[in-house]
Amino acid sequence: VQLVESGGGLVQAGGSLRLSCVASGNPFNRYPVGWFRQALGKEREFVAGRRWMSGFPSYGDSVQGRFTISRDNDKNTVYLQMNSLKPEDTAVYYCAADRGVIASTMRDSRAYKNWGQGTEVTVSS
Repeated sequence: VQLVESGGGLVQAGGSLRLSCVASGNPFNRYPVGWFRQALGKEREFVAGRRWMSGFPSYGDSVQGRFTISRDNDKNTVYLQMNSLKPEDTAVYYCAADRGVIASTMRDSRAYKNWGQGTEVTVSS
């Protein structure tokens, strides 16, 4: 499956952005998906994840209550709505998908084989 992210940009602290990840290739609607981010000089960090069936999404501690992951399987698209953005949210954001991801591995970037190219988010103070 191929993944393409969009929606990044420059926003002031307290603002919002919505990232999109469009998939093509294998039946994406059966793939668990995750959003990760990587700030300059830091390790890649789990942001949010969602299984392909109905179920509770999972969020990183630093974004809980501010970010929402959703998916539209008819459009092969996953979204990341980011509200109340902070300067520390500045990073390159990646979406990832892999059919083999399960609940216990969703937060582990090594569990995902398919990655997008990333979209940059900059939050100014």
